[in-house]
Amino acid sequence: MITRKRLAAGVCVLAAAFATGILPAAGPATAAAQPDGQSAPAAPKVDLVLDVSGSMRTADIDGKSRMAAAKQAFNEVLDAVPQEVQLGIRTLGANYPGEDRKVGCKDTRALYPVGPLNRTEAKTAVATLAPTGWTPIGPALQGAAEDLKGGDATRRIVLITDGEDTCQPLDPCEVARDIAAQGIHLTIDTLGLIPDAKTRAQLTCIAEATGGTYTSVQHTDQLSGKVKQLVDRAADPVAVPVATNGTASCENAPQLKPGLYTDREKFAEHRSYKVDVLPGQELRASASIGMDRPANPDYGVLLRAVTAHGREIVRGSEAGDGRTDLISTGLRYPKAPADDSDDKTPETVCLQVSNSFSAGPGVKTDPGLPVELAIDVVNGPDQASDVASFGLGRGWWLLGALTLAGLVAGLVWGWISRWRIAVWRTN
Repeated sequence: MITRKRLAAGVCVLAAAFATGILPAAGPATAAAQPDGQSAPAAPKVDLVLDVSGSMRTADIDGKSRMAAAKQAFNEVLDAVPQEVQLGIRTLGANYPGEDRKVGCKDTRALYPVGPLNRTEAKTAVATLAPTGWTPIGPALQGAAEDLKGGDATRRIVLITDGEDTCQPLDPCEVARDIAAQGIHLTIDTLGLIPDAKTRAQLTCIAEATGGTYTSVQHTDQLSGKVKQLVDRAADPVAVPVATNGTASCENAPQLKPGLYTDREKFAEHRSYKVDVLPGQELRASASIGMDRPANPDYGVLLRAVTAHGREIVRGSEAGDGRTDLISTGLRYPKAPADDSDDKTPETVCLQVSNSFSAGPGVKTDPGLPVELAIDVVNGPDQASDVASFGLGRGWWLLGALTLAGLVAGLVWGWISRWRIAVWRTN
């Protein structure tokens, strides 16, 4: 709907310009076509992070080396990058061939800066790469996050590697969690080239920390196809969550409007947020908590709507046993219309998100678990038949029909029984 309105406004501006003769016969488009002084939407950004360590010489992907397969895939990807995407390429282990660990673990650089793509220049830069050094995944992720810094558009890191990080104790999984905790809405997707179990576990952990995906790659076309898919996904318009900080009590909780929000919650913690609901409106809210690190089985999430005086209005809860990496619950609260139609005084509802997660031995609890909170306020039910008016489930009408049918059947059976008894007595 918003897009159609903007297009219509743009057409009107162009028509008016032609009618008044103030538009040049030819020339580049300008920001004047944007309605209400709005600028064009920010371009999505993608940083491809490629492992160029010595192990990339291994020839086990379609009869060629991992490096050759990656170069071929990159060329195909660069040809297919959408026009609106700003793309960059960062390398790790591409320059230092020595044995000095301290130097090798700093070997990461921006091969092609994030920005409007010049396909020829990007392909030329990739063609110069040769398998060289170490595998500093953690520092490379930190560098890529800096490459993508700034702006509100979609930001995505695509990490392609054939092995686990060789620069401990800087754990790349912890680096990913720190990036996610910054609330900059940056997603990291990981692709493992012929990965072993340790590599697979590490790359899965990195991806899960930021809500990204992990893919095991065995063939060149599989690599190029997945990277194309991830770049295209960055170009698709999505709702970007807003970072917020819930509090321990409702008194000083942040005031939220309808939208999508992200936060971090420690193990066994609860956080509070405020939402205003007008008479005749319905509050709909959901909370999701992601397991971005190992947790003990048997856990749950609780979402409560509470009045300003601490009285619980409604709650939603869900439990899990370790077989999923995300757990969600939701609630609905319809506020009755005011007796006075002119009364527009909102009720402040406190939303409390709690969790019953517990950490196992050696599991870090800081930063907290990722929380996503979705809030919507809509017009409340205006008909008595709406299930929200009764607080019943979806099958309330069936329950009513069965009750009525039972009542009718009982009356009929009673009448038949009395008639049979009367006939028996007569005979």
